[in-house]
Amino acid sequence: MDDSIGFFFGGAMLTIGLCLAVIIIASLWKIFTKAGQEGWKAVIPIYNAYILLKIVGKPGWWLLLFIIPIVNYVFIIWTYNMLSKSFGKDEGFTVGLVLLGIVFFPILGFGSAVYQGPYGDKAAYDAYRGGDITLDAERQ
Repeated sequence: MDDSIGFFFGGAMLTIGLCLAVIIIASLWKIFTKAGQEGWKAVIPIYNAYILLKIVGKPGWWLLLFIIPIVNYVFIIWTYNMLSKSFGKDEGFTVGLVLLGIVFFPILGFGSAVYQGPYGDKAAYDAYRGGDITLDAERQ
């Protein structure tokens, strides 16, 4: 009797885990396509983190920082912050990505957020948005 209960809950947890994984992968797929990348790149482990760094405007060697204990938390949160800003969201959205990613990644991917350029690279961000906004404001 105890084995059947364990089997049931184990199967239920596996099903829930797979459903959550599908939701996150589909959300990343949409985020990648909104940012001008091919969606299939969201499915490949490690490579998807590399592409995410390209979307936010950071160099690929940051992947090495993602594997250093303690340091990785700082850089992953920083990357999520640049991701939310690349889509025109604020720090509150970053907190949502960090603490409730299962809710906020689908909001970013399937919602009305529009990619505004790689926030981590100021020159590329300003060029993507159509010029340097600060210089335009100073000229007026």
